[in-house]
Amino acid sequence: MYVNIGGGFVVRYEDIVAVFDMDNATYSRITRDCLSSAEGRGEVINAAEDIPRTFIVCEDSGRTRVYLSQLSSAALSRRASQAQSR
Repeated sequence: MYVNIGGGFVVRYEDIVAVFDMDNATYSRITRDCLSSAEGRGEVINAAEDIPRTFIVCEDSGRTRVYLSQLSSAALSRRASQAQSR
């Protein structure tokens, strides 16, 4: 099943590794460094039409992608639960 993460982007439910709230997760220097490193490798995809509220780490066939989304982590969790139950 697929999860709509906003901005016209969908990801496969099975590919989602983690969903992070941008405000809480970016307090850590390690998380900021990880995001910066992913951006440098071209792994970050901006799916947010506005200020991103979450970032979603996905892995498909050994390839990592980090999606920035304007949706809250709670909204993404609900969407993922709906996708899983289908």
